[in-house]
Order: sequence, then structure tokens, then C-alpha cells
Amino acid sequence: MIRVAIDAMGGDHAPAAPVAGAAMALADLGDDCTIQLVGQTPLIEAELARQHLDRARIAVVHAPEVVGMAEKPLQAVRGKRKSSIALGLSLQKDGRSDAFVSAGNTGAVMAASTLILRLYPGFERPAIGTPFPTIDKTVLVLDGGANVDCSPQELVGFAHLGLLYARDVMGREDPAIGLLNIGEEVEKGNASTREAHRLLSESGMKFVGNLEGRDILLGRCARGPFDVVVCDGFVGNVLLKFYESVANLFQRLVKKELGPDVAEGDEMGRIWRVLDYAEYGGAPLLGVRGVSIVCHGRSSPAALRAAVRVGAEAARHHLVQHMASEFAPGAVAL
Repeated sequence: MIRVAIDAMGGDHAPAAPVAGAAMALADLGDDCTIQLVGQTPLIEAELARQHLDRARIAVVHAPEVVGMAEKPLQAVRGKRKSSIALGLSLQKDGRSDAFVSAGNTGAVMAASTLILRLYPGFERPAIGTPFPTIDKTVLVLDGGANVDCSPQELVGFAHLGLLYARDVMGREDPAIGLLNIGEEVEKGNASTREAHRLLSESGMKFVGNLEGRDILLGRCARGPFDVVVCDGFVGNVLLKFYESVANLFQRLVKKELGPDVAEGDEMGRIWRVLDYAEYGGAPLLGVRGVSIVCHGRSSPAALRAAVRVGAEAARHHLVQHMASEFAPGAVAL
């Protein structure tokens, strides 16, 4: 049985959106999945009363404290031990849950995941893996904002995490890695990316070399397709926020130039779904010894439904066990 815990108090629209997202997820997931709603029981029960669902597959875990979106992450985690974030992650640590999903304070989720679940050997900080739609497939970009400054060794570690996630969860048989840079030539970039390029070339991973920003939308560069894009969190977060604006710009242009009938038609609807972040759910926090999915603060029920699916798939494919084996002391690096 796969058990996914949801932070029912996290996000701009909590607890309504997390509870509605849980109801939608249960309709999609197999009978081998159950959901744990973690938060203030009276508020959760009030929302559940509005849903038509199988209560046998829903458990409510009372968490009296809530971490606000504007609170300082580490202070909030240490000061609110009975928050929905802390107790939701503790379920997993204690072996009573298999994944955690939250649209709450991202910094607090990262801090709590690190403190409660801990990191794999060799990692000092986790990385956010963000799914990006391209013409042919989804690629994983990491880091998406957890680490502003990264050493070359950390970038290689991110590549290794991304490779395992792409293989186990995204179903890529032989994942290829690309390093985001300002040019495709080996000598391009700052000192960190140049050294990371050298280390990745010698890592044994399938490395296609430097990527430029324009390559990401295509999912391939001159040297072939790729599945994972590696960059520091500063670049990754800027890229993510820019990417989020593309769908809105495109939709407005189509409506302006071709009219609302075209923009709102079924054909264009299929394109909007490809560009809609809600279709991809949350971003996995990679490097922690567990499954922790970070969602946008304004996530809709549909986005949270997708995030639950991401968490369930990671658990179903034994991502944690595979990473624990890969990063165990003495394990042979790729």
C-alpha cells in the first residue's frame, strides 16, 4: 500500500485546495494508494464534508500548528514541531507514510525535509527538480532554486540525482545530462561551470555537454536529446519564473491575434495543457532520504492532484531505496 501525506494547511488556498486535490487524486490512483491529510482536523473535516469520496482511503492526521508562507523557514521548523509540515514528514521518517506533498512555505519544507529525513551521504544540500515541457517530452531542470551558489562538485551531484530520478520515475532507459551554460563550447562559462563540465565529462554519466537556454524548449542540442538539465539554483529559478510566463504570453497573443474562439477551442486547449504547470504537479526535493514534493503556493486542486501522482510514482518505483543503494558509503559512482 502506498501512502501519500498531504500538507492540508499549506498553500494560498488551504485547506480547500489540498482536500479537493486529494479527492481528485483518489479518483486517479489505484486501490493500492491511500492519502493522509495532515493539519487541523476541524478544518479538514469541514472540507471533506463537501467532497464525495471513499473515506476508507483517507486518513486525517491532526497537526495543530501551521507554518505561514512568510515565516522564516528554519525558525518555523524548529519552533513549530507540531506543524503540518513537520508532522507530515515525520510520518515518513517513522515508516508510516511513503511520500509528502506540500504547497506551503517552500523554505520550511526544504528545511524540515533536511532535518527530519536527512540527506544521502555526500550531499550537503538538497536540490529542487523541476519538470519542464518541451516539444517531445518533459525534461528535469535542477536545481530549481534551493541553492543559489553551487560548487562544481554539487552540480555533478545534482546530475547524479537527476539521472536516477529520470531513470526510475520518468522512465528514461538511458538518461542524458546537459549543463546549462552561456555557450556550447567547452571553454564557455564561469569557473564553476567550466570545472563542472570537466567533472561531468569524466563521471561516466551520459553527458551531452553544455546547453544554451534555447535548447531547453527543444529538449535537444546539437549533440542529441537530453533528459536532465543541470544548473545552480539562481539560474534555475530565474529560468523557471520566466518559463511560467510563457504560457500566459502565448495565450494572450493567440486571443489577441486570432480571437477568443481559437484561443478557447479544443485544439488550443491541448496546447495550453502542455504548458500548464498544474499538469505536472510539484517538484521533487532530491537528495533527502525520502519523497518530498514541493508545490507552488497558489497550486490549484488539479496541480495538487498531479503532485500526489508524482509522489506516488516515486514511491511505487522505489526511488528512495535505489538512491540509498546508489549513495551508500563505498558504492561505486556512475
